[in-house]
Amino acid sequence: MRLGVLDIGSNTVHLLVVDAHRGARPIPAYSHKEELRLAEHLEKGDMLSARGIERLGAFVEEALQIAEDKGVEDFLAFATSAVRDAANGEEVLAEIDERCGLNIQMLTGQDEARLTFLAVRRWFGWSAGRLLALDIGGGSLELAAGVDEEPDAAVSLPLGAGRLTRDWFTADPPPPGEVRKLRKHVRAEIARKVGDLVRYGQPNRAVATSKTFRQLARIAGSAPSSEGPYVSRSLTREALADWAVKLTTMDAAARAQLPGVSPGRAAQLAAGAIVADATMDLFEVERLEMCPWALREGVILRRLDILPSRMEPAS
Repeated sequence: MRLGVLDIGSNTVHLLVVDAHRGARPIPAYSHKEELRLAEHLEKGDMLSARGIERLGAFVEEALQIAEDKGVEDFLAFATSAVRDAANGEEVLAEIDERCGLNIQMLTGQDEARLTFLAVRRWFGWSAGRLLALDIGGGSLELAAGVDEEPDAAVSLPLGAGRLTRDWFTADPPPPGEVRKLRKHVRAEIARKVGDLVRYGQPNRAVATSKTFRQLARIAGSAPSSEGPYVSRSLTREALADWAVKLTTMDAAARAQLPGVSPGRAAQLAAGAIVADATMDLFEVERLEMCPWALREGVILRRLDILPSRMEPAS
């Protein structure tokens, strides 16, 4: 079947069309996305602005039309931290649902962590043993660990790269004092959750998803995305520790010149590196492997799990 998935994230709103059936690997057929930066449209005590709502509604209408044109049979839509954290988030989704005839699901932070973990497990398989999965988004950091497809522990923290950049940095590049304060805050928040994630055992494999981790791996020497999803990519703790310092001394324009760093994400990469460095250090991870699948794929896989297989046995 052809499935459409609309991911309403803090930075980007992304429509992904895939061809898949239960038990098969989802094959991307079409992708359409836009950096709406919904988190930057929060005003008056974390209310999503009228401008942000209008832009989101227009994109959803466009996405539905594209999905129809591409022959999508089943359509899923979900929203993450930017809408979840907005004081009027539920009203916004209700308004867009009524406008577009769509049911957009608001995922909790734990939902995000669990579904991302499912995608990582399916990508690496059972031979990976106990997994630790890390994902830095625009608004939150998701952590999950376990030996099955459902993690033993799943945690979401308000430590997204975009959120921290907006809330903690006043200049570009950020003053050293602000960097130190953010570093202290991030490490304290993550340290509170380490015990919850390692109490069942240390991971056999530590894996990272998300644009932030992929960009950090790329500037540290991993293969470019043009070489395809099956090339092994990783990020070492030593390399990340160096870059976590360097990135805070560079402005966004300089970061955007680094390999693999998009101009739209350059401003928040320094904060993202601080979170990534703290996570690897506190969990004593020497090497992170990159996974090309993340939350969207987890949503797709969960949906496919409840569908009948392509061929039913003859009666």
